[in-house]
Amino acid sequence: MPIDTSSYYPEVDGPDKDKDQDSLNGVHKSLFGDIPKDEEIVLEEELIEDFLSPKPQKEDNQGWEKIADGFSHFISWIFVPLIMPVFGILFIFRLSILDVIPAGLQTAVTFVIAGINFFAPMLLIFLLKLMGLIEDVGLNGQKERLIPYIITALCYGGSAWFVASRGAPVWVAMFFCGGVVASLINLFVNLKWKISAHAAAIAGLVALLIRLQRDVAVEPKLFLWLIITVGCAGLLGSARVWLNRHTVWQVLAGYLVGFCSVFFMMYIH
Repeated sequence: MPIDTSSYYPEVDGPDKDKDQDSLNGVHKSLFGDIPKDEEIVLEEELIEDFLSPKPQKEDNQGWEKIADGFSHFISWIFVPLIMPVFGILFIFRLSILDVIPAGLQTAVTFVIAGINFFAPMLLIFLLKLMGLIEDVGLNGQKERLIPYIITALCYGGSAWFVASRGAPVWVAMFFCGGVVASLINLFVNLKWKISAHAAAIAGLVALLIRLQRDVAVEPKLFLWLIITVGCAGLLGSARVWLNRHTVWQVLAGYLVGFCSVFFMMYIH
């Protein structure tokens, strides 16, 4: 129903008032020009509807979304697949019977593993970007992961050879061989489907800790580290889904490939 505002803005009568001219509350005039009669009623009805209709309250979620985005990016880089072999060798030295090895030798081996599996691959990935073979060093595109997967498999294989040549137990070398298997599986799956390498890598750490818990003399604090690693795996998978890098199924598939590859390879003695 149109609102009659004539009582608030009465018509101005006078000798100079044109018969066909309306005041501000007439059907022809507005403050900014003429309004046709047929549109004036519609305009008033829209104004009333806008006034009476409840206006949706915009929730200020941008701050929380920025925090979630920042945390997801942070945890994705902290647990980048290339760093997982370093975490693995640290767990092996600190949580198994190999903690009796002199600290100097542990440090030297850890640096070699970091060089083979982290620094060298990162350098090669940056070179691939400079050559235009990949667009993003984060390797978020499915098609640009082929060469990095091959590099990762070779680095895991080099690590297995290195620890075996230094007299490490077979299960230590098999941990890195499990990384080779997971990388090759991811490589072939990636030809048709984008599987999560992050999930596969951290699931391999979980498999390592479970194998240590079952078959190797361990430190009492290993169970605590297992719980922490499982929690980090959940956070990492959630972060990859939050960032739209993977679907839930791609993350779950990564968990399955990484865990099974390392767990069953470490049965080889």
